[in-house]
Amino acid sequence: YADVAALCAVTTTLAAASGSVSAMFTDMLMNRKATGETMYDITMCMNGALSGLVGITAGCSVCEPWAAFVIGIIAGWVYIFFSSLLVKLKIDDAVDAIPVHFGNGMWGCIATGLFASPSLVANAYGGPNNGLFYGGANAGKLLGVEIVGILFIIGWVGVIMIPYFMLLNAMGLFRVDALEEEVGLDISHHKGAAYDMSGPSEAAVEKYEISTSQRKVEIDLPAEEEVVPEPEKEAEVSAEENA
Repeated sequence: YADVAALCAVTTTLAAASGSVSAMFTDMLMNRKATGETMYDITMCMNGALSGLVGITAGCSVCEPWAAFVIGIIAGWVYIFFSSLLVKLKIDDAVDAIPVHFGNGMWGCIATGLFASPSLVANAYGGPNNGLFYGGANAGKLLGVEIVGILFIIGWVGVIMIPYFMLLNAMGLFRVDALEEEVGLDISHHKGAAYDMSGPSEAAVEKYEISTSQRKVEIDLPAEEEVVPEPEKEAEVSAEENA
């Protein structure tokens, strides 16, 4: 199984890299189109890499390296789509776990049903199944199994977790109050802040954004007071006293 392990390492690395680049640059292009600014979001970069890792997990042993690259690129787009969807639906997910793991978990299963190579499937599992893009008598079978698996997992988790969450909500344990949420659970639950989240001042951020803006911004600065040298001040005082 050494060749299978080596393939998993290659496909996993490629998907993570392409997912990171896909999410970050796609977000940059969308932001530049909307605002005219070119900004690279490190959150998109990191979560894009995680999305690529999640997207290739199901098929890392049965997909060719080129397919892993494509899967990672699409994983970055899937992440952006689900992240934007959560914002529109006003669902609180501070670390974007749903877009990364749920959205790309589904994409990873579907991608296996599309890109699984017949020779690699046979090498890893000894079976005749392959992805839809490779054709053959079993072309759609694996994709169908993956879709059924996705629906079963959604149903299973929903049946188990929805009553549990409803019970926590009824007991007042579903989420912390607004003040505790603002202070942070590191302080309320672990007796200390884990990170320095103060950041720069708003004035410094505004000044930086203006200085790096690609658009022309007119700023009305207050007129500076005229500084009178000390000898001239003394002369003016003496003149007033003589008068």
